[in-house]
Amino acid sequence: MKELGAPVGFAANAHCDYQYVRVASYIEAAAQVKLEEAFPASTVIREPVGVVGCITPWNYPLGQIVQKVVPALLMGNTVVLKPSQSTPLTACLMVEAFRRAGFPKGTINLISGRGSRADARLAVHPKIAMIPFTGSTEVGVKLAQQALAGVKHVSLELGGKSPCVWLPDVPDYAPAVPLLFNSILLNSGQTCTALSRLLVPKSRLAEVEALLVEHLSDYPVGNPVDPKTKIGPVASKSQYETVKRYVELGVGEGARLLAGGVPEAPVKGWYVKPVIFTDVRNDMRIAQEEIFGPVLCVIPYETVDEAVELANDTPYGLNAMVYGASRAQACAVARRINAGNVYINDGPRDVYAPFGGYGASGIGREGGLYGLLEFTQLKALFDHSTF
Repeated sequence: MKELGAPVGFAANAHCDYQYVRVASYIEAAAQVKLEEAFPASTVIREPVGVVGCITPWNYPLGQIVQKVVPALLMGNTVVLKPSQSTPLTACLMVEAFRRAGFPKGTINLISGRGSRADARLAVHPKIAMIPFTGSTEVGVKLAQQALAGVKHVSLELGGKSPCVWLPDVPDYAPAVPLLFNSILLNSGQTCTALSRLLVPKSRLAEVEALLVEHLSDYPVGNPVDPKTKIGPVASKSQYETVKRYVELGVGEGARLLAGGVPEAPVKGWYVKPVIFTDVRNDMRIAQEEIFGPVLCVIPYETVDEAVELANDTPYGLNAMVYGASRAQACAVARRINAGNVYINDGPRDVYAPFGGYGASGIGREGGLYGLLEFTQLKALFDHSTF
């Protein structure tokens, strides 16, 4: 709450308590990893990669540490953790917890500093064997290029511009609104998986617009210390200015403001009230580029085929949602969307499932068994005497 500005209720539930679930899932999955497997003429073993340079972002300062450090350690690696310069204190507390838990000295190490310097040093350091990174696509590509110069393992969890498709057969879209708003508004929209593009039937656009405006009052903006607050400030002046530029850009591109507007100069705290653009064309920059703020684009479509085409018309492929009255049809549409994760109706997140993206959204997977295997390398033994 103090470092990021996350409202206290959301911080306690999503940023903190949920991480116990993640850690437990990794520990359980680690027992299922086959570290040695016999084949007809060989034995294949999984070994640690070595020293892993974990580079984590500011938007989920504890969760992103858990997603990288815990599986790396469980698979026998040692870790050098470089958290965001915007949220280093959360990382300090986490590393202190490892020390108090009795992990051997040197197992997990913490360095801090400006990302443009420290991240690059990790990427090229000869003793670092792997770079798992979460952050923007632009930064991730640069880091990967630096790391690959030394032929290091790379895992990238990058940006997103995720579609939420409301199918025409739904009699009432009201139950879908909280699912959408929880994704794009909570954490002030600073979530890589945020459902930032809402695709709706053109014939029902007015109905959808009325619902969105009606439910917006359920998400009050305010002091993150207040338990009633759902949306706190964005993380920094830099992020505030980025979101502001995109809102100005959307107005200039001809999108219609349904709610909110260009953020006013803040008196205290970098607050951005929710912004909803409608009549958005998918070729607009606000529909193609990751804003990382509480900004929703409503895009109308004529047919389900067009909805799928619009959903896939993006360089990203991290997350998506399909909401439909017929679960069978919703599943069929979900299979056609190019994304690493697709939620169907109110389906919950599964920490055992792989998390990661297609295209510009990244390389590799986090979570469960798949997330553990990222931190291993394979060795085949050919020993005739053992067969």
